[in-house]
Amino acid sequence: MTPRRGSLTLTGVVKRPGKAAPSLLVVVTSVGTEEQALDIAQRLVEGQLVACVNILPGVRSVFRWKGKVQHESEFLLMAKTLKENFERVRQVIKELNAYELPEILGFPASHADEAFAAWVAASSTGIENPSDDEDEPGEATID
Repeated sequence: MTPRRGSLTLTGVVKRPGKAAPSLLVVVTSVGTEEQALDIAQRLVEGQLVACVNILPGVRSVFRWKGKVQHESEFLLMAKTLKENFERVRQVIKELNAYELPEILGFPASHADEAFAAWVAASSTGIENPSDDEDEPGEATID
């Protein structure tokens, strides 16, 4: 079987007997602009606080704020990380999100593909890796 173009090469990412699966978390937030969404995603991934961030444009939100019902178009961010990274992820979101009261929710991902969970764990160490710039776009190897 030939890997798809741009697919990840996963070596050494096999669940070891007796080793507990990582505690994955999906962190959700919303922002008002694409620029904010990209800034937050970039900072979280570069800092290796999260493995990846999905940015969903065109989200319509209806909410009550300061006594009035509001209708806004937003960008929804879904970041995949480890449970122990939540506080640091929350801090980055609060720093970069322009909302007075940003939505920051963490949902446990109790069911995940083992290889994907291992990749999230390996990519969410919280330690920036300056050698990341050496990878070709769409190519990464986890050793």
